[in-house]
Amino acid sequence: MTGHGPGVREHLIGLIGSTITTSLSPALHHREADHHGLRYLYRTIDIAELGLGAGAAGELVRSARRLGYTGLNITHPCKQTVIPHLDELSPDAERLGAVNTVTFDGDRAIGHNTDWTGFAESFARGLPDARTRRIVQAGAGGAGAAVAHALLTLGADRITLVDADPSRAHALAAELRRRFGHARAHAGGTADLKELLGEADGLVNATPIGMVAHPGTPVPAELLHPALWVADVIYRPMRTELLAHATGLGCRTLDGGGMVVFQAAHAFRLFTGLDPDPERMLGHLAELVTR
Repeated sequence: MTGHGPGVREHLIGLIGSTITTSLSPALHHREADHHGLRYLYRTIDIAELGLGAGAAGELVRSARRLGYTGLNITHPCKQTVIPHLDELSPDAERLGAVNTVTFDGDRAIGHNTDWTGFAESFARGLPDARTRRIVQAGAGGAGAAVAHALLTLGADRITLVDADPSRAHALAAELRRRFGHARAHAGGTADLKELLGEADGLVNATPIGMVAHPGTPVPAELLHPALWVADVIYRPMRTELLAHATGLGCRTLDGGGMVVFQAAHAFRLFTGLDPDPERMLGHLAELVTR
């Protein structure tokens, strides 16, 4: 039977998002499930292919619950639109206002956020001694909320958020100030990027720009400089255009591979009640991205 917990050996999982056919989440989950002897089917539910908008996430969650899914992962652009359709939020998801994992408990759909812990672990592993006095972050959506929370939790002094929708950057900055203190989060505009990046220790891309379906860079490449470290949450491709420019300048970089593995490991634990092996999953990712 499907369900969740360490006694359940059969699981049906879905990923809801747009243009997700290249996602490696199904393979990562399947490979880890094989090590635990689980019957595990992870399916992608692509709203772009279905001709649906981000607002359809709620009905898809309800349908998945009725069809006996163990749980769901939620990705762009549904991490915030799904929230009104859930029955409960974990403390992390409620604080962040973003959900990337949904579990079912009977008729109840419960939202979780494993993105922020996934990024925090990846950053601590990949850029352990990076200066975090001033950080510029592109993107203030669901992924952006998780990444900013992770960086401030890790001790970043100040984050400036820049988003194509300025109101979203201001709203997230206000929420971060409420949680972390007045001086630690601010909103900036695209016109300020030259000055902001000139003074920054690091740049994080938490937008979809750089994905296969959204080519380009989230900030003008000419504004990068060798003193910056540059991190990207995208992992398909692993070497985004932004990271390629940064590497060419001699910047330290962090790709999105660690984040996708660690958030997947945390979601796997929520779905199954079993402890995954993140090191093994990192090895699987390294194999998968070379295919």
